[in-house]
Amino acid sequence: MSLGARLMLKPGHKAKLQLRNPNATPGAKSKKAAEVALARNMARLAELQYLLYAENKHAVLIVFQAMDAGGKDGTIRHVMSSLNPQGIAVTPFKVPTTEEAEHDFLWRIHKGTPRVGEFAIFNRSHYEDVLVVRVHNLVPKAVWSKRYDQINNFEKLLAEDHVRIFKFFLLISKDEQKKRIEQRLNDPTRQWKLSEADFAERAYWDEYTRAYEDALTRCSTPWAPWYVIPANKKWFRNLAVSQILVESLEELKMKFPQSTLDLSKIKLK
Repeated sequence: MSLGARLMLKPGHKAKLQLRNPNATPGAKSKKAAEVALARNMARLAELQYLLYAENKHAVLIVFQAMDAGGKDGTIRHVMSSLNPQGIAVTPFKVPTTEEAEHDFLWRIHKGTPRVGEFAIFNRSHYEDVLVVRVHNLVPKAVWSKRYDQINNFEKLLAEDHVRIFKFFLLISKDEQKKRIEQRLNDPTRQWKLSEADFAERAYWDEYTRAYEDALTRCSTPWAPWYVIPANKKWFRNLAVSQILVESLEELKMKFPQSTLDLSKIKLK
């Protein structure tokens, strides 16, 4: 069984995050072996990106969600560093601007989706509108409860337009989150990343867990499944994300297009 098949939340199944082990490393022999495999995957991703651009038939959307300090930035930095920046866009979705708030919740999201031949990465995403708004009662339940189906329909539209969607939930434990926040507190080069919200949000851990379970369960679909990545061990997190991307993109069986030139008639002087 592929790693992607192991970590995918099968459509129609419940997430049950409390039953999943954030320390798990399925299929990984050791950290050293994982680092070798990660380097190989990163090189292959660069090849696949070039092929994606050349074939010009598909686009790739990668969504990262996690609790605070869950490793979204680190995963993007370590796994995507081999990609050509000309063909990739990273969009962090923070509190909506005034203009964004005056449109439907998917308006700002759609603008960040990838063009054919390109990658787009979302650091947080449209799922914030069934997570933070739910936990903090920013909109009525009658509003956010309809968004699961709206999200599914939106992602289906993208998939039908040849966008391959990867959604990764980086699963860490509450103790691991505490450890990472303490590391930032003690590191002058990382203290700037801290905000009062990082400490206040920990009080809502259980509420966020329930919100994530519902979002993953309701929105893991055949066209855009969720992958639940055990992420306490950063080396396994990076390996898992890279491996799933390589496995899935190779399934597209992309090919270089034929040249439109008659190469036999070309003579360089």
